[in-house]
Amino acid sequence: MERAKAAVTASTRRGLSPVAAFVGAALAFVGVTFAAGAPSPLFVLYQQEWGFPAWVLTIAFAIYAITLLVTLLIAGSLSDHIGRRPVLIGALALEIVSMLIFLFAQDIGWIIVARAIQGVATGAATGTFTAAIVELAPERHKKLGAVIGGTAPVGGLALGALITGAAVQFTTIPTVIVFSFLAVVFALGIVVIALSSETVSRRAGAVRSLIPRLSVPPHARGEFAAIVPVLVGTWMLAGLFLGLAPSIIRGVFHIDSGLVNGAIVALTPAAGAVAGFVLSRVPARTSVIWGAASVVAGIVVTLSAVAFGLLPLLFVGGVLGGAGFGAAFSGALRILAPLAPVHQRAELFAAVYLVNYLAYGIPALIVGELIGVVGLLDAVIGYGIAAAVATAVGLMVQLRRAHVTRSARATGAVPAVAAAE
Repeated sequence: MERAKAAVTASTRRGLSPVAAFVGAALAFVGVTFAAGAPSPLFVLYQQEWGFPAWVLTIAFAIYAITLLVTLLIAGSLSDHIGRRPVLIGALALEIVSMLIFLFAQDIGWIIVARAIQGVATGAATGTFTAAIVELAPERHKKLGAVIGGTAPVGGLALGALITGAAVQFTTIPTVIVFSFLAVVFALGIVVIALSSETVSRRAGAVRSLIPRLSVPPHARGEFAAIVPVLVGTWMLAGLFLGLAPSIIRGVFHIDSGLVNGAIVALTPAAGAVAGFVLSRVPARTSVIWGAASVVAGIVVTLSAVAFGLLPLLFVGGVLGGAGFGAAFSGALRILAPLAPVHQRAELFAAVYLVNYLAYGIPALIVGELIGVVGLLDAVIGYGIAAAVATAVGLMVQLRRAHVTRSARATGAVPAVAAAE
């Protein structure tokens, strides 16, 4: 036993310093989400080049979310058993494979395959990276780790969409530039993870953990249930901008520009990343409440822009809704993260992202099918109303929980999560 402990201690001292490992893991996570946002501005370009129907775009978009969801169900808690490093290295290797398929794609079938593999990689990486970043953060910056875990996904999506959109607009080889760069980033990420210390010890049950299931640690279940409507509404907003915005720009505003597509797709996650960092010192419950209210307002403005054909108003709605998205999501992670022990943290974050990507992918796929029946405008407005209703329900739940917490403090019976509020 003593030799085993000494071996673990020695292994944690080799390689990168804690700060370097923390920063490197955060950047690798940004790379994963950068890659998730990168194809969006290219979809319209692929359609022009290969001439497939518009509804096929929603398949290419949704297949990513579907494979990601399946992976979260199967492997969401695997790193709690075998360690963070093996899962992250495997996920980054799969990302490299998907980037190479994107790079050499000959038709939309290749793109769908690449997105499917990318969904598996991202599903394996997302909850694990979020947990690893929290655990690798220096002791006095643990809250910063949760903030980065909440903002890295949206910040990476923004960078991916914006930079790819610029590459489409100003270069003749955007796919070569973007996907070659990302393949190199993931290779470097593998090196960083391999040199970082392992943050959890191996334990039994790895094979059993692969049985598809959704599990939330008991202490986190109340807060998790309360946060679900907010997650659904905010990630539906993300799906609106990341999955449908290029079609809206082309079909409603009759603009065919890679830069405009990239900018509108990037707007919401960029505003979300900024808001997540700016509000990191605001109590977590307050951040969720402000964020949910801002998402509802952003959706109303966005639908007004689409209904009346006002492009500047679409950008305003994207900023307003995106800021709410970042505030609500980072606040939600700050509420949930302290409620799970280290050996169940990846499992908790996997459940969070399962909800996120169900809300992100499935409604967009349904809307894609409805476009051919009711038209783009009506389908988008119906989608936006559903997202606003879900977020409003979440907002009311959070206001109620904040009231309960204030009442408990007044009587001296402070709930366990009150520290986050």
